[in-house]
Amino acid sequence: MKLAHTMIRVKDLDESLEFYLGFLGLNEVRRSRIGDEATLVFLADADAQYHIELTYNHGKSEYELGNQFGHLAFFVADLEKLVTEVEAQGWWYRRSKPGNRSKYIFIKDPNGYDIEILENREAG
Repeated sequence: MKLAHTMIRVKDLDESLEFYLGFLGLNEVRRSRIGDEATLVFLADADAQYHIELTYNHGKSEYELGNQFGHLAFFVADLEKLVTEVEAQGWWYRRSKPGNRSKYIFIKDPNGYDIEILENREAG
């Protein structure tokens, strides 16, 4: 068995795409519309082994996140460079504690979902 994708509902498709494509650097690999009900946009990294599906339900702009979903996680080669970009945007972030085995930050996407970005020098 192989993972296919994770679907998250988004409040504003354009704002979400700006975050996932522009900031995180993912690529749009497929888009489909389900009548007047929803637009689905599938995103992937350069390896395209796994997808995130952004689902925008037309006419719906609020959701309750609930507590069943944890976060999405991404690797980046240079975490400090990314932190500089996050600070330039004026976004809130939480950094791993000094001395932690892993270096990471948590930020929130435009929909309130937690995004973990871990440093992995082999990711770049």
